[in-house]
Amino acid sequence: MWIIYVDADACPVKEEIYKVAKRFEIKVVIAANNPMRIPNHPLVELVEKKGFDGVDDWIALMCETGDLVITADIPLAARSLAKGAHVLDPRGKPFTESDIGYALASRDLMNELRQSGEITGGPAPMTPKDRSRFLAKLDETLHKLKKLGTQKKP
Repeated sequence: MWIIYVDADACPVKEEIYKVAKRFEIKVVIAANNPMRIPNHPLVELVEKKGFDGVDDWIALMCETGDLVITADIPLAARSLAKGAHVLDPRGKPFTESDIGYALASRDLMNELRQSGEITGGPAPMTPKDRSRFLAKLDETLHKLKKLGTQKKP
């Protein structure tokens, strides 16, 4: 069975992931730096990894072809794609091999602009429309993976 790995510390759509994963009967691994509440369900597991980039390093090590990684972290998305995983951000935007280079370059540029003081602030707050888009894209991605037969055998 393939796995949904969630970069969970700042993920605003964990509840949505739990619901969809239960419907598809797919294991969800919540990877976090700190303890957090998760549903008491055999398909949901919490993994705690301490240290700077501990969660990212662990997810990048564990994910495989056909898995799905949910993250807003662009370097983690790139590492996951390189392993053959599919990647969605919490607003429903898929990262792909064809656009990850642009995403990394944009991230670097925005970091530079923030450090120089030309841009302040972070991403816009999550909206109901963002949640809806994420749910639709998650559902679409899982249906696609199921149809393609990329589900790993137990």
